[in-house]
Amino acid sequence: MGVKKKKETQVTSLTVCHQDLETLRSLADVEGKNLASLLLHCVQLTDGVSQIHYVKQIVPLLEKANKNGKCDPTIRSCLDILAGIYLSLNLKNPLKKVLASSLNDLPEFFLTEATQSFTSRLQEELNTTTDLYSYRKVIDNISSCMENFDLGRSSVNNLLENVLHYLQKSLIEISEENRKLAGNHIVQTQLMNDLLVGIRVSVMLVQKVQGFQRLHLKSSPTWQSMCGLLSIFTKFLSDDDLLQTIQSTSGLAVILFIKAMFHPPEKIPDLISSLLLRSVDHTSIPEWLLNCCRSLCCADVSQSALLFLCQGTLTMLDWQDGRMGPSGEALLLDTVRVLFTLSSQIKESTLEMFLSRILASWTNSAIQVLESSSPSLKDRLNGNSDVVRRLLEYVYTHWEHPLDALRHQTKTIFRNILQMHQLALEESGSDLAADGFIFQLTESLLRLEWHSKGKYTCLGCLVDYIGIEHILALAKTIPSQILEVMGDQSLVPYASDLLETMFKSHKSCLKSQAVDSTWIDKWHETWVSPLLFILCEGNLDQKSYVIDYYLPKLLNCNPESLSYMVEILQTSADAKIGSYDSRGALGALMACLRTARAHGHLQSATDAWRDLVSSARIKQGLIHQHCQVRIDTLGLLCESNRSTEIVSTEEMECIQFFITYNLNSQSPGVRQQICSLLKKLFCRIQESSQVLYKLEQSKSKHEPENELTRQHPSVSLQQYKNFMSSICNSLFEALFPGSSYPTRFSALTILGSIAEVFPVPEGRVQTVYQLSHDIDVGRFQTLMECLTGTFEEVKILAFDLLMKLPKTFVQFQDSEKLQGLFQAALELSTSTKPYDCVTASYLLNFLIWQNALPSSLSAYLKTQRVACGDGDKSAALVESNTLIVIKCLLENLEEEVSRAENSLLQAAASFPMYGRVHCITGALRKLALNSLQLVSEWRPVVEKLLVTSYRLSAVVSPVIQSFSPEGLIPMDTDAESASRLQTILNEIQPRDTNDYFNRAKILKECDSFDLEDLSASVPNIDTSAEIKGKEGKTCDVTAQMVLVCCWRSMKEVALLLGSLCQLLPMRSVPESPDGLLTVEQVKEIGDYFKQHLLQSRHRGAFELAYTGFVKLTEILNRCPNLSLQKLPEEWLWNVLEEIRCSDPSSKLCATRRSAGIPFYIQALLASEPKKGKMDLLKITMKELISLAGPTDDSQSTVPKVHALNILRALFRDTRLGEIIIPYIADGAKAAILGFTSPVWAVRNSSTLLFSTLITRIFGVKRGKDELSKKNRMTGSEFFSRFPELYPFLLKQLETVANTVDSDTGELNHHPSMFLLLLVLGRLYPSPMDGTCSALSMAPFIPFIMRCGCSPVYRSREMAARALVPFVMMDEIPDTIRTLLAKLPDCTDRCFRQNHIHGTLLQVFHLLQAFSDSKYRMNTYFQQELADVAVCTKAKIWLAKRQNPCLVTRAVYIDILFLLTCCLDKPSKDNQPVLEHLGFWEEVRRIILESELITGFPYTFTVPGLPQYLQSLTKLAVAAVWAVAAQAGEQARDVPISFSRLLESSFPEVRLLTLEALLERFSAAASGLGEKGLPPLLWNMGGTFLILAMKESHPECLCKILKILHCMDPSEWLPQTERCVHLTPKEFLIWTMDIASNERSEIQSEALRLASKVIAHHMQTCEETRDLVAPNLKQWVQLVLSSCGDHLPTESRLAAAEVLTSTAPFFLTNPHPILGLQDTLALWKRVLTLLQSEEQVIRDAATETVMTAMSQENTCQSTELENFSTAGQKGLCSRLFISHGCLPPVVTSLPRELVGVKLGIAFQKKGVPPPLPQMETQASGS
Repeated sequence: MGVKKKKETQVTSLTVCHQDLETLRSLADVEGKNLASLLLHCVQLTDGVSQIHYVKQIVPLLEKANKNGKCDPTIRSCLDILAGIYLSLNLKNPLKKVLASSLNDLPEFFLTEATQSFTSRLQEELNTTTDLYSYRKVIDNISSCMENFDLGRSSVNNLLENVLHYLQKSLIEISEENRKLAGNHIVQTQLMNDLLVGIRVSVMLVQKVQGFQRLHLKSSPTWQSMCGLLSIFTKFLSDDDLLQTIQSTSGLAVILFIKAMFHPPEKIPDLISSLLLRSVDHTSIPEWLLNCCRSLCCADVSQSALLFLCQGTLTMLDWQDGRMGPSGEALLLDTVRVLFTLSSQIKESTLEMFLSRILASWTNSAIQVLESSSPSLKDRLNGNSDVVRRLLEYVYTHWEHPLDALRHQTKTIFRNILQMHQLALEESGSDLAADGFIFQLTESLLRLEWHSKGKYTCLGCLVDYIGIEHILALAKTIPSQILEVMGDQSLVPYASDLLETMFKSHKSCLKSQAVDSTWIDKWHETWVSPLLFILCEGNLDQKSYVIDYYLPKLLNCNPESLSYMVEILQTSADAKIGSYDSRGALGALMACLRTARAHGHLQSATDAWRDLVSSARIKQGLIHQHCQVRIDTLGLLCESNRSTEIVSTEEMECIQFFITYNLNSQSPGVRQQICSLLKKLFCRIQESSQVLYKLEQSKSKHEPENELTRQHPSVSLQQYKNFMSSICNSLFEALFPGSSYPTRFSALTILGSIAEVFPVPEGRVQTVYQLSHDIDVGRFQTLMECLTGTFEEVKILAFDLLMKLPKTFVQFQDSEKLQGLFQAALELSTSTKPYDCVTASYLLNFLIWQNALPSSLSAYLKTQRVACGDGDKSAALVESNTLIVIKCLLENLEEEVSRAENSLLQAAASFPMYGRVHCITGALRKLALNSLQLVSEWRPVVEKLLVTSYRLSAVVSPVIQSFSPEGLIPMDTDAESASRLQTILNEIQPRDTNDYFNRAKILKECDSFDLEDLSASVPNIDTSAEIKGKEGKTCDVTAQMVLVCCWRSMKEVALLLGSLCQLLPMRSVPESPDGLLTVEQVKEIGDYFKQHLLQSRHRGAFELAYTGFVKLTEILNRCPNLSLQKLPEEWLWNVLEEIRCSDPSSKLCATRRSAGIPFYIQALLASEPKKGKMDLLKITMKELISLAGPTDDSQSTVPKVHALNILRALFRDTRLGEIIIPYIADGAKAAILGFTSPVWAVRNSSTLLFSTLITRIFGVKRGKDELSKKNRMTGSEFFSRFPELYPFLLKQLETVANTVDSDTGELNHHPSMFLLLLVLGRLYPSPMDGTCSALSMAPFIPFIMRCGCSPVYRSREMAARALVPFVMMDEIPDTIRTLLAKLPDCTDRCFRQNHIHGTLLQVFHLLQAFSDSKYRMNTYFQQELADVAVCTKAKIWLAKRQNPCLVTRAVYIDILFLLTCCLDKPSKDNQPVLEHLGFWEEVRRIILESELITGFPYTFTVPGLPQYLQSLTKLAVAAVWAVAAQAGEQARDVPISFSRLLESSFPEVRLLTLEALLERFSAAASGLGEKGLPPLLWNMGGTFLILAMKESHPECLCKILKILHCMDPSEWLPQTERCVHLTPKEFLIWTMDIASNERSEIQSEALRLASKVIAHHMQTCEETRDLVAPNLKQWVQLVLSSCGDHLPTESRLAAAEVLTSTAPFFLTNPHPILGLQDTLALWKRVLTLLQSEEQVIRDAATETVMTAMSQENTCQSTELENFSTAGQKGLCSRLFISHGCLPPVVTSLPRELVGVKLGIAFQKKGVPPPLPQMETQASGS
């Protein structure tokens, strides 16, 4: 938010040659007033910016000289020198443009002389420049002469013949050099850029030089050069080895040159048409053209060449006003036909991008032609024409394309289609909105699902053209519909843009039609009311995105709407405060105010609070339960559209209040937002303080303006200082030992922001606050302790903060303390705890920057301090210190590696070496290695570092490369176990002689280091003797210890070597004085990575080796050394050859998903320059796909597995982006065919590849719905992107369908059916698809239906799910009726249950999709479903006992149940459809004849019984509710009673019945039921009591207890004695016994029920209260035991709810029932729950506190308003007084009792809590 300094422009100064300099000196006059003197002064300056000032004086000086009427030799010489200066300047130098601009104003008198000078100088350059790599400078000069420079253009015109010849020569030579240097990416890139510039300059010449207007002499040198250039461009156009931008520009040049050279011009359109259609008649074109463009005149022109010719046609020909006549119109139509053909053929992403741009360009040209075209063309380009239909198809298939730029082009095309249609209709004068094409287009767009991104952009274009009224008439609720989808992040930008377009259009329309201001009410109702509903009632994501995207746009459009929103939300804020999962109206209010202020609609926060919202309401928002409300309120305080707005006293108080309660937020996102907002506030303080300082200095007597405070500036500045000191005090207090990670993260981040925003003052700059002034010894120690934690983020923040403190800080000068820290860092670097070495790295990096470090190292270093060189002393000091530290670490590392070579086990247990390497890498990364001063000292260190790294790697690699690295050594410690495994160990690594394999596995731990020792000793680091390990302790060395040591060592070595390659400058030759790494060393590092990536088997090791290897390959591809540049290519061919050969002696790992091999190839390919042709990727993909394809050779199994695994890695690599897309179809084929392999390894790898491809094609699954529309694609889009998959999938599906069910009934399961159905299930038809598309989805439908006959249950289910998206929504009823007709009648003798089941599943899923559709409430929907119900009724026998199969019976009953749910609604003035059809009678008959009535002759061994029971029960319950709803109070003719269902012996029946009853009882208890309980459920308490006593099924018992809890105890408690022979007291004891002994979910419900019973007794008469008093002790113990952290969330949540419900009786009762000890124990559990790590439990406990505080006898409202510490003590004092005692400990309770959650309880009462007089974190740990 702070003001950024404008970046200073760097201008390279101009110079002249020695001869010109002498000439200027000789011509300069004594007074220094002539032009020569001016130029002499100019060229003697070294500052380019100053020279610009002199250049601008040239023309005014010449204007004075012009008055003399002569051009003397001095001026002539100066003009010649100016020409030389101009041509010597770099193209991008601002001086060149300034000079050209000045010379454009040259007096006419001097123009001739100046032109001659420029011409001669340019001629000299053209003649003398012969170096290939200097051509570019001359070409740039020609370009600059043509660009807005009259003198230059005249000079080029004079030398046109020479210039053309030069361009021809340079292009030929550069292209030949480029061909010779194939493979040298760096030089090739430079040469190709030179070619591109040369072509562009050639095009510019033809366009801007007058000499081309009449070019007739075919024998002239100019003509010959033109023909030569045209030949070159034609060659470039067809050369696929060149960059596509060169090919594209060549296409433009070809068309332009033909246009300039071909005569007569009238025949040019016909000629170009024949070129595009590849139908050139060689006899009808000139010979010169045939010679120049022979490759374009044949039939086999490449796709890219055709594409770029189309681009040239549209760009270079004059389409304006139809100047080319009918032949131009024909060319326009031919061009688009060619583009449509190319669209179906081109699949490469870059060419697709070009194609979309060219199509958009075509629509622009069509618009130009249509403005004055013939009626026939208008007929062929209106909305109903074939061309527009195909354009729309292109838009529909590409508007979801993954490339943003391509999606943007579809929007341009769609908008242009509308304009074309409008132009085509202009003569008819019809209304655009009423036009049939537009109306149909609008309707089809509105019918689309809202998950389609293209829908938004196209609707936005329609609104721009026809206005919003017509769309609102068709879809009145469209604002609400769009707001509903704004919970999906991917759709939010599109939705908000569409809404903005709509409400702006609506506002303009209403204002233009209105006669008064009432229009705003209609606008508010349409656009603001749905917004307010979402803000108050929408889900969390929805609200967030609406606030971030929609609200600012709405307020910017109509700022006056803010007061309307605030007024509505203020009235709702008290009633809808919100909770932890709901923002409520208060949250919506804060969001609106925050957005308004951030966008400048609220000028002052203080004024806003005074006028719109109270300060108490602000504080209420700052401690709201919902985190986003707190963030929005903080944003209101911190954000402002003006960075210099004064921060008011009220704002500072509120910020201090906020920090007290919000540092320990558990959400990372919330923490980041808090820190970001506070940084904005600090920037405001810093910026506004500068304004205040200026006011103070000027001592202005003027009254301050609104944005300034009304007090003296010095008072405001002092307030700022006090506020910042107070903030820092709070933050440092929060860093107490043991504080939580969130607290430390927040505090350190905010402190870092303060140090950054308030820098150390330099010069005249004043700063209102300096953090270093508030840091004493204790706080410095606190920051050092933060480096010792386990979280690296905290270490980073603490380190960065320390580095931001001034170097003169007193704590940095204490040599003794630095010495102790260095000792600690060395100890930590060899700790066995991995996070200790990270601490050591940060400690060492901190020490490196200290001046006092070298003197403190004398006790530890064998090396001497090296002398600092000249130059920057600070940089030299850091370099010197880094070198010393690395030498020290390296010496220790060498010694430890030597010891590890003798015993790796000893190293793993006592001195793992990875910590040393980690510290070395960390030190190197902080150093600027490209500007080292001590190069000679660094070289031996680097060499030693490499040697030591290789030695370390050799020690640990046997473990990492073994076949089972995770369990290489025995974890047993007895000799017998060790001897048993000796043989295995020798087999794994027979070459290894390390005693790691041959010695006992029991060691003594020596010199171990415990981080706790450091934490204890850091406060007093005076001597190193205090930091010691615990020696002599015996420990077992486990496999895990060795493995951690080994793979972490490999990881650190890999990262070190990668960093060395990336950071260190390279030596071109060994004896070179610069650079640290030699070519040979780089090759050695590459060989190291190659070995370990291809041979390691531990994933952690090869993944991290990959990280280092990527750094190396990126360097190699940019390296100017050709031998290094070629290395990745050589490595790639070698590994591909090794994979292809599959030699048995190969060390490549074929298991573990090919281990590091995919990573190796991935690194080699991903680092290939993306701007090139990606040849390595193309060749590799071709090779891998051929290896992965089906073969008959059994020897090809291992190569195939490798190929599949590598393909998977490449398809997953996001860096390859769209480059990999063209290979997806082949990859999918390989995966599907590989799934049919008899070899398990191939099938496994194929499955993994297939899964990756599904994600790559359809996107990452972001929801639980497997077939979410966000992860689906229309069939036309899918098959247009992967057309090769259409015939392949269709053929494969046909094969599967033909073999799915044999006539003999044998199981014949085709392996690839699963994959095929999985792909097809993710496709769906779009209403926008063309009816005659060549890629129609209809052919798939019969095959999918046949797959439903599979004998495999899962396959039938998948076929049913896959069928749904293939059937259009309005075709579903007909499809269902067709499927139902296929079902057998009851009289049929021969049928298969598998076929019936598959068909019924398809009917069920289609019906489900139709019932969920938007047609739900339409008459069409009801009529279609009624017809389906009639067809269903005809096959009703399948639901009865006539059908012996329970599985098919169950599905049929599910269909009946679905129909009852959809159709059981009465239509207008009619009875329900089902009643009319006699449907309920059939259902009733099914139930009465079912096993629910007659009993079950089955056992669970019968297939399908559980499904059947569940389906039948659901239908029975639905029938009972239907009868009950019609019968009213007298439930007559119920087919089956609930009691009978509950008495069933099958738990499935009881469970479903109980769930249905629980839903009704819960609704009645919460008051949500419309009419309370139906009569059918009255007096059921006794039934549930009996059930509870005998129920043995846990879930059923849980539901029964829940129902009893929902019922009023007064209804059923008196019945316990009669029904279950237990008194109420005995029933309570039984309930508590269940709560003590049963499983957790039953315990929770039993506890709730027991508590409700106890609360009921407490509320009734004294007698019953005394009755249960003896059992309260057991209840208290039960509650206490339910609050333990080890228990499930459900148990603790139940305990919190129980404490809330019983608080008035036991926690705050003025007449205590429990003893003091029990009451305090319950309060202690409340505090425990308040500190739970789970948000839901903390919020439930907050409700307990709120309930307690709302009791009048605990806290009066007057006390709430002044709730000080004394008031807090008063609350607890009354608790003790009510028990007749007041012990001294009362004074210590409020500190624990009052915390963040109590603050939340206060805000529910509408009162802000006090600032506690204690450490911030005491209540929020």
